[in-house]
Amino acid sequence: MAEVSPKFMIPESFQFQVSSVDIAGQLTLIWELIKAPLIVPLLTLGVYICLAMSLMLFMERVYMGIVIILVKLFWKKPEKRYKWEPMQDDIESGNLNFPVVLVQIPMFNEREVYKLSIGAASNLSWPADRLVIQVLDDSTDPAIKQMVELECQRWASKGINITYQIRENRTGYKSGALKEGLKRSYVKHCEYVCIFDADFQPEPDYLMRAIPFLVHNPQVALVQGRWRFVNADECLLTRMQEMSLDYHFTVEQEVGSATHAFFGFNGTAGVWRIAAINEAGGWKDRTTVEDMDLAVRASLRGWKFIYLGDLQVKSELPSTFKAFRFQQHRWSCGPANLFRKMVMEIVRNKKVQFWKKVYVIYSFFFVRKIIAHMVTFTFYCVVLPLTILVPEVKVPIWGAVYIPSVITILNSVGTPRSIHLLFYWILFENVMSLHRTKATIIGLLEAGRANEWVVTEKLGNTLQKAADAKKANPKAARKFRFKFTDRLNTLELGFSAFLFFCGCYDFVNGKNNYFIYLWLQTLTFFITGIGYVGTII
Repeated sequence: MAEVSPKFMIPESFQFQVSSVDIAGQLTLIWELIKAPLIVPLLTLGVYICLAMSLMLFMERVYMGIVIILVKLFWKKPEKRYKWEPMQDDIESGNLNFPVVLVQIPMFNEREVYKLSIGAASNLSWPADRLVIQVLDDSTDPAIKQMVELECQRWASKGINITYQIRENRTGYKSGALKEGLKRSYVKHCEYVCIFDADFQPEPDYLMRAIPFLVHNPQVALVQGRWRFVNADECLLTRMQEMSLDYHFTVEQEVGSATHAFFGFNGTAGVWRIAAINEAGGWKDRTTVEDMDLAVRASLRGWKFIYLGDLQVKSELPSTFKAFRFQQHRWSCGPANLFRKMVMEIVRNKKVQFWKKVYVIYSFFFVRKIIAHMVTFTFYCVVLPLTILVPEVKVPIWGAVYIPSVITILNSVGTPRSIHLLFYWILFENVMSLHRTKATIIGLLEAGRANEWVVTEKLGNTLQKAADAKKANPKAARKFRFKFTDRLNTLELGFSAFLFFCGCYDFVNGKNNYFIYLWLQTLTFFITGIGYVGTII
């Protein structure tokens, strides 16, 4: 007899008819069960933490605002605070009165801009026999290396003391190249080193204005110039960057220089006393902010820094969102990682005053490099939208509106010409705070991408040439540089969907009218998510 396999009969009354309504009902039930005992307390704690961070940032911005007003009204200019006399030829010794200055130009595959910095450095007004120019080329493209070398040879044929230097590997990236350059025998007699990135174009009188501060003030280790952006009007992305960086130079660097003779070296457009570099331990590649690392170590040994806001050097802002994201990752991750490595060294230091230590740890590092990124993202892109879904948790109006408004107004003083873009700048900064917060956490934890170094792409006048060609031949077929899928940024698109949902919920059920802000923030996340933030203006 054939074996009959058993059959399990499920009564019709026990069969489940899965539908979207059932799933929604079950999720709603689960939400109600966990909301009161879990979600509300956690979200309330999040609101309190964010309010505390907002107050810290608010007080920092107010303090900086008050100090910069006092500096502009009552502080003496650097030429009056420090001894400064113009460099002049001596009748008997001639050019020997001028110190020997080394100019270092680190490069990596800089096809579009290598001529700019080499040409500008070669045209510096300084005795030719007292100037050494060193092009540190880490390029991996043989064609670009050949072009850079030929450009150096062209200037050498004109009597410029310029040397083309390469390495067998890129160990230490930029800091490794700078460190290797200082080891060369032909620079041992140099007293000062001036550093320019490949896209920087100093004016001819740059050294004549900066070097006297170092010559006549032996306690000064660094003279930092200000960046001036040649492509600020190229697109909306570059205008947003200009607004952020102008505040940094107009306020943060100026205040640090005037009050504590300390600020973060910007990595370029600055002149260092080589003895100070050596005393501080030289260039180190333990983080992606080798410039800030050196500045902090030199400051802990008692050296002073001078920032000259009117000593401006032309430079280029990233023109693509991809390049900007990589740059911001490095600029956010590096300081957090450096803070992790140096905080106890700063605390234990005996050479600097207590209040300078407080300034470096709390103001320079903790508030500006960590809190500023985290509160912008967590409060305005996560916690505030979540309070719409959990109406039991309230955010006071002073924390949601008044404090952010004051902080924004204080941030805008650096670029008054872009005041009409202020609201979009806020939305854009909120988007970028997502990446900065992620990078800051990676740096603090020293996670996988903590030491990632991607050289910021410089395009020179490539985009302008493309625009001119388009005007000359408008019927020519458009060539997209990237595929649409290459432009997509899933993280931004995900937050765009989340904020859109919160905005719709607030529109239907809310009473705070946050949906206006949320929908505008949604649009900004979406624009960056599809990679079109750099629309030409």
